[in-house]
Amino acid sequence: MASLRQRRYVLAGLLAAVGLLTAAVLWDVLEVVFFAVTVAYVLYPLRQRLVGRGVPVRVASALVTTTAFLVVVALLAPIGWALFRRRGDLVALLRNLPDTLPIEVAGFTYPVDVASLTDAAIVGLRAFALDLAANAVSILLELAMFTLVLYGLLLRPGAVGKATFEITPPDYHDVIRALNGRVSGTLYALYVIQAATAVLTFPVAFGVFFALGYDDAFVLSVVAAILQFIPVLGPGFLAVGLAASDLLAGLTQRAIAVGILGPVIIGLVPDLIVRPQLASRQAKLPVSLYFVGFVGGVLTVGIIGVIAGPLVVALLVEVVELLSGDEAVSPE
Repeated sequence: MASLRQRRYVLAGLLAAVGLLTAAVLWDVLEVVFFAVTVAYVLYPLRQRLVGRGVPVRVASALVTTTAFLVVVALLAPIGWALFRRRGDLVALLRNLPDTLPIEVAGFTYPVDVASLTDAAIVGLRAFALDLAANAVSILLELAMFTLVLYGLLLRPGAVGKATFEITPPDYHDVIRALNGRVSGTLYALYVIQAATAVLTFPVAFGVFFALGYDDAFVLSVVAAILQFIPVLGPGFLAVGLAASDLLAGLTQRAIAVGILGPVIIGLVPDLIVRPQLASRQAKLPVSLYFVGFVGGVLTVGIIGVIAGPLVVALLVEVVELLSGDEAVSPE
């Protein structure tokens, strides 16, 4: 028994060392691998459903991977193309903002320099468009790597889980299952619910912006859909910014309209329609902690923090709940 325990500890240490070495060697593509792993977590039930209906494992894995590939292309290609083609409209929108924004506090007026912020945003937007065009080949290669890694994970999904159970003492298998359930629910909420909400946000936002007479309604709708992935703020942040811009431009009626319709219709209606239909496997994570994880993750590790930040916070919550449960049943 002692030798078996020692073997588990050695294998666990070896797994951690090899994992760190792999992360160091593949650091430049770590984001792609991370997203592939998390997406595989979400798509595994679909693969299992196909296998349960008699579809061969390889065929089921290929079908699910192909579907994920097409969905990613369908989501990213129009957004990238629209931002690249309509960058002139975005620049014009930014240039229409006033140079200064007076803010009154306690009877004193403080002018905010909007011009410098606008110039920085325009420079960043142009740089993003140029980088998008220059890195097209690199993006295609990363997309191909994402597809291959996703297919491999779906083809042999139980390898990592089996290894984890092998090196973990039986008394802690319930902990592994609890953490696995939390990861699955969190990723489902982050990917499926947020993506479905963003997809529905686009036509709703386009209808509102077009009805209110915005010339760049398409671009604004794309931005509103992307903002659905940002907790707390969401499309309401865009609506407030547009309302402030219209108010300064003298378009008072449209400012009031977008200030009310934006947060309510664009921000809440898609969320109220989608979440009740897909809420059975939500992360059960408070919005405040989700916001902390999102912002902290993005600031710490970049784009993967969009998923990694809330996921780490969700695991922390699960460990705290497990610890609280153990203390509740422990003898005095």
